[in-house]
Amino acid sequence: MQGEKSLRILVAEDDAALSVMLVYNLEAAGHAVMPVDNGVDALREVAEWKPDLVLLDWMMPGLSGVDLCRRLRMATATRHLPVIMLTARGEEQDSIRALDLGADDYLVKPCAMDVLHARVRAVMRRSRGAAAVPATAQSDDELSFADITLDHGARRVTRAGSALALGPTEYRILLHLMRNPRRVFSRAEILAAAWDDRIHVEERTVDVHIRRLRIALNATGGPDLIRTVRSSGYMLDDGKVD
Repeated sequence: MQGEKSLRILVAEDDAALSVMLVYNLEAAGHAVMPVDNGVDALREVAEWKPDLVLLDWMMPGLSGVDLCRRLRMATATRHLPVIMLTARGEEQDSIRALDLGADDYLVKPCAMDVLHARVRAVMRRSRGAAAVPATAQSDDELSFADITLDHGARRVTRAGSALALGPTEYRILLHLMRNPRRVFSRAEILAAAWDDRIHVEERTVDVHIRRLRIALNATGGPDLIRTVRSSGYMLDDGKVD
């Protein structure tokens, strides 16, 4: 695909026909592609080949995509490796589970190749950070709320002096909330602030990333500063009145 940056993409898919189709189309777009048909080989190639992105089948022999995704997110070296889950399951709860495991996106197969390319581009834009940060963000921002400090120039977040590990989407959500503390935002407003508007994302996806953000922020043992406002959305709130 003209103008698309070349990536190293690991395709972990045990359906031979689908794997061939994915490899062919991704290579035609200029990417370097490594196909594997089981989770054990996928885990090894992630360590040795060091892909930029993983297309990961939900169910594979040896080590399932579900377990592999969980391992990737637990390891420091691959915590932020972009993962798109491929699944034949179309039910909403399975899609949410894929995101909850740490996948950046999911595709229900069989999928159109133009949709695949669009999802790859969108996930990579988000993971690279700067191109996906809302245009209102300033490179030298340093924001504070309660005991949280966000240094946007360094892309560093601390709470009570302890550094926090946030994924790119969770970072953008926190950036937006810290720019507008004690204000309630709907899921649609959070989507508009933290996601690229050229790709469709379900509003329920916001709940998954808010849950991840809560876990990261509360890892230091501090009070939960993200308030869920029933039927409205979310806000950053410490219970104080200015």
